[in-house]
Amino acid sequence: MIKHILAAIFMALPSLCLSLDSYNPNTGILYISHINVAGKNYEVFMQHNNQYFKVTSATPTSTLPSSANSYNSQNGTAYFSSIDVNGEKYQVSMQHQGDLQFEVTSVKPANNSVYPTVDTGQSYCYDSSGTQVNCLDSGQDATYTQNPPNYTNNSDGTIIDNVTGLMWQQSPDTNGDKQVDSTDKLTQYQAELYCSNLTLANHSDWRLPDIKTMYSLIDFSGEDVSSYTGSDTNGLNPFINNNYFDFVYGDTSAGERIIDVQYATSTLYVSTTMNGDKTMFGVNMADGRIKGYGITPRNSEKTFTVQCVRRNDSYANNSFTDNNDETITDTATDLMWQKSDSSTTKEWDEAISYCEKDTTASYHDWRLPNAKELQSIVDYSRSPDTTNSAAISAIFNATSMINEAGEKDWGAYWSSTTHKNSSGVQNSAVYINFGRALGYMNNQWMDVHGAGAQRSDPKSSSINLDRSFQTVADKNGESAIIHGPQGDVVRINNYVRCVR
Repeated sequence: MIKHILAAIFMALPSLCLSLDSYNPNTGILYISHINVAGKNYEVFMQHNNQYFKVTSATPTSTLPSSANSYNSQNGTAYFSSIDVNGEKYQVSMQHQGDLQFEVTSVKPANNSVYPTVDTGQSYCYDSSGTQVNCLDSGQDATYTQNPPNYTNNSDGTIIDNVTGLMWQQSPDTNGDKQVDSTDKLTQYQAELYCSNLTLANHSDWRLPDIKTMYSLIDFSGEDVSSYTGSDTNGLNPFINNNYFDFVYGDTSAGERIIDVQYATSTLYVSTTMNGDKTMFGVNMADGRIKGYGITPRNSEKTFTVQCVRRNDSYANNSFTDNNDETITDTATDLMWQKSDSSTTKEWDEAISYCEKDTTASYHDWRLPNAKELQSIVDYSRSPDTTNSAAISAIFNATSMINEAGEKDWGAYWSSTTHKNSSGVQNSAVYINFGRALGYMNNQWMDVHGAGAQRSDPKSSSINLDRSFQTVADKNGESAIIHGPQGDVVRINNYVRCVR
């Protein structure tokens, strides 16, 4: 695609001193100051001709981008975050139709949110059996592109996220020996001190990110390595953009597992996990999950990967408004949510269909949220144990249930995001626990990962589960399926809360 765009320079227009992405309805000329294509930025002119916009000029540019425009060559989607049309700004998506022509697929007012949820980076769609399918009308994550990831390498050890405005430390090399390994990992307390004392690129206002800020970096084009049995990590795909950020899998030479890449945050669980462990929520960029990690499991301090951040202190702060029509608007993210959930649980396909067909408040563009949008409404100051509620603002209605331990609890909610696996099996999807993230260990039911954890499970009950899954009896006299070293309860039927 890059070669094709550059070949269009034969139709190049004269260079103009423009700074804003803009469209002139009189001439039909669309000017884009920056668009990211495979990590490189281009200045682009397009000409409107009947149904399509055709690229007439694409010139490499080295100036820093002022927008989060991007082109995804895998699905042919072009995204423009803010195009000026006669003084009004719009967010526009286009679809490549061949011969350098693009068709407009979505136009809406530009997002001026202070808490933009960065797109998951997912480009393909998979049905419940894990087979790749056409994304058209599927309702899955890759069908909708919102705020695609866009980074700038400042060549001084820092990376700017052009969507969120956050500046990140490029490498988790905390000891400065130019090598990332187990010796760089710190306890949660040490991580807080390290970031607050860090001076990098002449900046000294660094901080340890909270869980929502850290999650803004997760990239669901990554693949879970939990089932990987090899030792060579060169062909593996992490859940962070390693074209910009230094990333290394677990240091096996020091006794770590490949999967041991848990990033520290400043967010502590308001309750406890594992029957009493003080717990920090962290993001594992090797398996693509949020879990609560005991800070001192088995009386030994756990250490974590550390990546500090600065700027945009207000990021991750919600601002909810009840619209009194069964919808809630978050003016921080510019997303509208259903006030009430589905009240009954559903398998993944049914969850997608439920949102695609919903007409709450007479809106017809509801959809199942992607993983990052759904996680944006978790309230980590709330939990079943401490507030007798789901981990969500009280402005929402959340359905309670009796969990496998026989306790009052709140459920998990599906996202539209497939959780990819390094084995090539894509039949699991991401969900967020707004109640306890239960597991069954040592013949006990317990909260193993915390309310606010992000896990994944099979999309359908028709999937044949392998021998790593077990069936046990719960406290209600019913059968429960568990999986993994903490005996995670497998949740194939989850609640639904739609977004638009």
